[in-house]
Amino acid sequence: MDVLSEVLDVSGVRGSAGARIAAGGEWGVEWLRDRDAVVYAVTAGIAWLTLDGEAPRLLMTGDVVILATGAAHSLSSEPGADIHSCDVAAAADARREGGDLRLGNGDVQTQVLGASYSHDPAGSTPVFALLPPVVHLGAPQLEATLTDVVRLLGREIARPGLATDLLLDRLVDVLLIEVLRTWLASAPPVDASWWGVLRDPLLLRAVTLIHEAPGRPWTTEALAREVATSKQTLVRRFATFAGTTPGAYLTRWRMDLAAHRLRDTEDTLDEIAADVGYTSVYAFSRAFSRERSLPPGRYRTASRVGGSETDRD
Repeated sequence: MDVLSEVLDVSGVRGSAGARIAAGGEWGVEWLRDRDAVVYAVTAGIAWLTLDGEAPRLLMTGDVVILATGAAHSLSSEPGADIHSCDVAAAADARREGGDLRLGNGDVQTQVLGASYSHDPAGSTPVFALLPPVVHLGAPQLEATLTDVVRLLGREIARPGLATDLLLDRLVDVLLIEVLRTWLASAPPVDASWWGVLRDPLLLRAVTLIHEAPGRPWTTEALAREVATSKQTLVRRFATFAGTTPGAYLTRWRMDLAAHRLRDTEDTLDEIAADVGYTSVYAFSRAFSRERSLPPGRYRTASRVGGSETDRD
């Protein structure tokens, strides 16, 4: 069981490639907050990234940066350059035609690949919200695989062919995974969150067992026994690295799985309840209502008619 793959899948994380920016001279372009996350890879030259309230950040050739919450931002030739709103239509045309989104009036010196990511609101693990707002990986930090993915993206955008849209989106998904791998291996410890699970071998073994058998009648004692540690140690490690308890993690994951089946399948409440570890629909309904603030039946109806689990009566 690959925990990161499953969480990304259940969270519905999907990438969408953008156009290639080609800029020269003095230039600046801004984007309002939009998607859940944005990624840029600088394939030539330099660019300055600025977020509201932060000092400009220099991006150099080979750098990759994720704006984890999709915050409003600008890219420019230098701090203080005139900033203009992005021409969204021109960017879409450039991607469709395999051209560049040209910025500035000088010879091209900077090239940047951009992409965005969205996620499924049915998942309760906000993958991007738990990352630092800016994940900046300098070229020396990048593994060859990540560099290769950036090059492939650039070539495909420059020379689109059959199924280009599908291929670009798949490459953007691969880009995200490679960035996350690199960040997890090199970043200093951050506040306790879901990412802490992947940083601690003991927690990763415990969570892998939960993901492999979510319907098993897990207790903290049973989980500790399976990973050859004490209950106290397991509870302490969950609190330190993940900011939660084993029981809370188990319940949240079960409810994520249940939410997707309620929305996407015709499975009965009895079937779903049994598969996620509840011996009765009543117990399952109580747990689901506590987590999602809607009983399962109403959640199923709301999610299928364009409603939201955040709707309240």
